[in-house]
Amino acid sequence: MTGILLALQFFTSIPVRRELPMDRRHITIMYGALPWIGALIGLVLAGVHAASSFAGFSPLLTAVLLLAAGIILTGGLHLDGVADTSDAYFSYRDQQHRHEILADPRIGAFGVLGLLTVVLLKFALLYEWALTQPSAWYWLAVIPFLARGTMTLYFVSVPSAKESGIAHFFLSKISSGPLIGWTAGCLVAVVVLLGFLLKTTVLPLGLLTVIGLAIWLYRSWTVRQFGGVTGDLSGAFIEGMEVLLWLTVLSLS
Repeated sequence: MTGILLALQFFTSIPVRRELPMDRRHITIMYGALPWIGALIGLVLAGVHAASSFAGFSPLLTAVLLLAAGIILTGGLHLDGVADTSDAYFSYRDQQHRHEILADPRIGAFGVLGLLTVVLLKFALLYEWALTQPSAWYWLAVIPFLARGTMTLYFVSVPSAKESGIAHFFLSKISSGPLIGWTAGCLVAVVVLLGFLLKTTVLPLGLLTVIGLAIWLYRSWTVRQFGGVTGDLSGAFIEGMEVLLWLTVLSLS
């Protein structure tokens, strides 16, 4: 239970006002629970969608409400990673200066542009889904689940970019072998189950291919550009994966 509470405390805006132990076991469980925390967020979004449908709201307003609810539930944590990553990468400085930019709480022009791009993409995708597939509410839970599970696999496969910071601390506490096995098993099981329920093999294969390519490409990019992983890069990856997964689902459905 402690690991689940840690996941809520670090990755959502849900208040968990307790000082929790952060040893190897609990940190590993926290990351193992992270995809399911994503599914929980998605179920809340599904409730927002149901209430919007009951009220007779348009797909446009529904998409706005879903986007806003997602930002509120995560406290904008991952979008902050998008902004910081954009500022750091497009500074075209060396790795040391990029790390300094990641640590800077201020947002520059490239951060604003990166943030706007991701938010507009998510809005457009949610609107497209609400317009064309409003009965497929389960995707609201599946997409956050898959995005966070993919981020966990990426996170444990990359060295820390710095010898300090929250990402370095968590990586030093994680039992990577059990976590990789558990997370990969959960992702494959959910994707295969979806394929069985929807009676298709194209969509599961497409999702698994996108997940594998995303981990490989983003891992290579972050190691080359930043020397490894940071908390901001992980948050940006979650947001980017949600966009990529929605694109895949809407393209292959």
